[in-house]
Amino acid sequence: MAMNEIKTAQDVIDILKRRKTSILVTAVTIFVIGAATAFLIPPKYRSTSTILIEEQEVPRELVNTTVTSYADQRLQTINQRIMGTDRLLEIITKFNLYPELRKKWTTEEIVAKMRKDIKLNTISADVIDPRSGASRPATIAFTLSYEGKVPQVVQQVSSELASLYLAENLATRERQSQGTTSFLEEELKTVQVKLAEADAKLAQFKTRNVTTLPELVQVNLQVAESAEHELESFQAQLRNLKERESSLKTQLDSISTDAATQDKSRLNELRVRLGELKTRFTDEHPDVIKTKAELADLVKELRATGRETADNKPDNVAYITISSQLSGVRSEIDSVKRQIASYQKKRDEYRGRVASTPGVEEGYRSVMTDRNNLQVKYDDLSRKVLEAKTAHGLEKEQKGERFTLIDAARLPEKPFSPNIPAVLLIGLVLGIGSGIGVAALKEQGDFTVRHPERLAYATSFPVLACIPEIVTWQDHALQKTQRRKRLICFVAVLVLAPVAFHFLVMDLDVFWARLLRRAAKI
Repeated sequence: MAMNEIKTAQDVIDILKRRKTSILVTAVTIFVIGAATAFLIPPKYRSTSTILIEEQEVPRELVNTTVTSYADQRLQTINQRIMGTDRLLEIITKFNLYPELRKKWTTEEIVAKMRKDIKLNTISADVIDPRSGASRPATIAFTLSYEGKVPQVVQQVSSELASLYLAENLATRERQSQGTTSFLEEELKTVQVKLAEADAKLAQFKTRNVTTLPELVQVNLQVAESAEHELESFQAQLRNLKERESSLKTQLDSISTDAATQDKSRLNELRVRLGELKTRFTDEHPDVIKTKAELADLVKELRATGRETADNKPDNVAYITISSQLSGVRSEIDSVKRQIASYQKKRDEYRGRVASTPGVEEGYRSVMTDRNNLQVKYDDLSRKVLEAKTAHGLEKEQKGERFTLIDAARLPEKPFSPNIPAVLLIGLVLGIGSGIGVAALKEQGDFTVRHPERLAYATSFPVLACIPEIVTWQDHALQKTQRRKRLICFVAVLVLAPVAFHFLVMDLDVFWARLLRRAAKI
């Protein structure tokens, strides 16, 4: 335990007086070491570029961009591209960076060193998201800086990096826009081919089922109903003709024949019938040809038997008239029967079409559904391709969201590292603290007794007398010399401190101007 315990402030003052040399030597030594460190460390300069992220000029309601990624996301993508090994090696070679390190470091270590010297800091603000309408933090700008030892090179590298970011952003947006356009165009061509195939398939289906298509069902029903009405009309007409035929046959049977034979009556009947048929049909008509054949056979038969008269005219006029009427009625009956058969066939055919329509409709609906879906997809893709081309033009003309250099890299006038004032202040504080620590250690190990009370306490004997300090003229001379030295040091500090502040911290004119502005505000 030390003999000198600190109980009052005077004890502290006495210790400082006794250990002032140790405190000053230690403080000055550490301060000098700190100052030497501050001045010997190579200075590092930093040049910074500020780039603003601007919204597209054309309103999104008119032209919607195909680049859907957020600015900060795209910025990180661009940063990864720029920070690639190949890009950084190109910059290192172009500006001859790290020449002393390239002799002893590997390429990966040099690239890692450059990545460390490049700083990217984003500037965010709360904006309204146009997609959701909600407020969210978004990157509106970013700063890009580079640190190095040569101010001119630092500025050039920082400008080069800013140019790379600007160019890469344009290339990325245009590449994404062009990629979207190319993809949509390829999809459009594919759908166009499929649509042509669907049209061909639909045409083949219509060709195979031209009469039973669903859109013709009403027409087929109307034609079948019309044929049914015509058929009923002809059937009624046939019944009337048969009734008339029966009546004429009855009348013909009741008329007596002349001297001519029955064959002659038949001959007259055929002639009358032939005459009536010729008034209605041509010579190529089947009924005309058949009647002529029967007439020729009968004439031949009569000539063979010698019963044909010279003029072959019937003898009984009434018989001939009724016979002619009967032949006409029979001819009409045959014609009506042919009409009935034709309309029956037509009715059955169109009824068959109507009956086949449901089966055809299922396949037709399937073909039309596929074709309509492809048409809708084709129309949608056509619209999207047009929008994508418009958006690509927007990016090509640099009217979309873009990076704008608002603060170019400047030539750094003073290094940012080391911070000489801070290092000097730290050296001063550390020196004073170390000096006090050394003094405390020496005081702790010093067992000298400097007060009579402590001597009496330590020895248990009373102190009889105290001899005061004897000051000689040599001591006075030494004190004067020390005071003179301290005065000179104080004057030197007063002179050198402003000079050091002027060159190391801030220009005195600038400092004085700032001081006056603050005083004016107060």
